[in-house]
Amino acid sequence: MARKSKKGITSKAKKKTAVARASIRAGKGRVTINKKALETIEPSYLRTFIAEPLIIAGETAKKVDIEVTARGGGFMGQAVSARSAIAKALVAYTKDKDLERRFKEYDRLLLVDDPRRKESKKPLGRGARAKKQKSKR
Repeated sequence: MARKSKKGITSKAKKKTAVARASIRAGKGRVTINKKALETIEPSYLRTFIAEPLIIAGETAKKVDIEVTARGGGFMGQAVSARSAIAKALVAYTKDKDLERRFKEYDRLLLVDDPRRKESKKPLGRGARAKKQKSKR
């Protein structure tokens, strides 16, 4: 879901407990994640993972500035949600059905959030499935 705001068009994506919000507007191709430039993110595999929608979008991505804020979860959950928020923002900004189709063909999780969440803890156990060990004697 994308919305128009003072900062441009905003989109939101989730993965587990990580939530990323991306705002996109016309610019020079700058991408920042939590106020850090995409080029400075370490390790490098995370940088290329987050940049996948920008590579697929091609020239379109060089004409916009994208600002992403990611909260909650771990570093990988934040990376997945940031990547998805960037893709959703690009589709909402361009309104291009061909770009949307290319994203879905490459990886459906670029445009559709992963619905899986942590299973709740049950009584008599330490977690969702683990139970206290039974003694026969």
